Amino acid sequence: MTIIAVRSGWASELTSGDRLTGKTGPRLYGQRVGFSIRLAPGVRIRASSRGIRTSVGPRVARVHIGAGRTGFSSGVGPVGFYTPLGGGRRGGRAAPAASYQRQIAAQQRQAVQAQRMEEAGLLAQAFLRILDLHRVEFPAASRPIAPEPAPPDRAAIYKHYEQHALVGIGIFERSKRARAKQRATEWTEAEVQRQWASLREQQAGWQRYLDDRWRQLYSNKPDVVLETLEEAFEDNEAPSAAVGVTDDEASLVVLVPAVGQAVPERMPTTTEAGNLSLRKLPQRDRAAYYKLFVCGQVLVTVREAFAVAPGIGSARVAVLRQDGLDSYGRNRVSCLMATKIERASLTGVRWQEADAADIVTDTSSELLLNRRPRTGELLPLKLETEPALAALINAVDLAELTAAT
Repeated sequence: MTIIAVRSGWASELTSGDRLTGKTGPRLYGQRVGFSIRLAPGVRIRASSRGIRTSVGPRVARVHIGAGRTGFSSGVGPVGFYTPLGGGRRGGRAAPAASYQRQIAAQQRQAVQAQRMEEAGLLAQAFLRILDLHRVEFPAASRPIAPEPAPPDRAAIYKHYEQHALVGIGIFERSKRARAKQRATEWTEAEVQRQWASLREQQAGWQRYLDDRWRQLYSNKPDVVLETLEEAFEDNEAPSAAVGVTDDEASLVVLVPAVGQAVPERMPTTTEAGNLSLRKLPQRDRAAYYKLFVCGQVLVTVREAFAVAPGIGSARVAVLRQDGLDSYGRNRVSCLMATKIERASLTGVRWQEADAADIVTDTSSELLLNRRPRTGELLPLKLETEPALAALINAVDLAELTAAT
């Protein structure tokens, strides 16, 4: 038990005396009498009906021995603390140190639980993002329209001409000033019409350029399609590039990270008792999520390509994975997947219900995968037997593509 005692600024050598009244007889406090004698600096003996008790040490660290339990007191200023030493009584209150330790332990458990819940929330978001990658919607491109030009600033134009027309005319020459302002109004109207004609001609020229660009894009002119796709892919999570256009087919490349960067090692779940748990994902499950991630990146790239390039009817996609640097310091990449997806095959897909792996499997007219039988892990394709795929990958500027990672 800790006793907090508030001491006043007044002290008395003899508790049985009264300095103000001069009385030296014993004082009664609940039928108890006693006195206190200081034998030496830091040593004091107190006598009471409970016995003799000796206090040794300064006020900031004082030990009490004798009647009652041995204790320790400490105090600075008006507040003091007293703590009994030795074993406590059975059934009594727990020692302050033990209570404090339990409180600290409870706070630590709460902090650990809060940290675990925060981590679980982040992990859940990561897995949900993988599951939803392919569900991103892209608005279909349409014929661009040149924006309306801003109208000429009539007030500024009139102010300019008014100042010019009023030069040399006094403020009291009202008739002259009226005629001058009339001329300024006529000049302003003519200038506004001239500027409007110029702005409309600029708009018409811009519209002719946009229409020509739209026709080239719709007819799959390679340069225009590649430039449009490059601009569209600039903000993609997985670096993507268009490397060729043949007739109505675009050849695309997507660079994905390794499984350790794409899929968390642990997943939030609950125990049988309903407690939060962060269990380590089995290798097979992690490989399945990585396949969903890869397929999701393929679909989001294809959907964006079809949206911004309306003349493209199919897309061939090669999925590359960055595997670190070789001994020369060059980026080492491997090909994990190759697929061809027709625009028409995406019609009617239930994007909100189906997962990315199933959609890629069902919509691909050509699909190359190499999976480890036991775990389903995606393994690099053997390009020696796929010369067309090897040629496609060789056309990629890997230095530029990997610079975005």
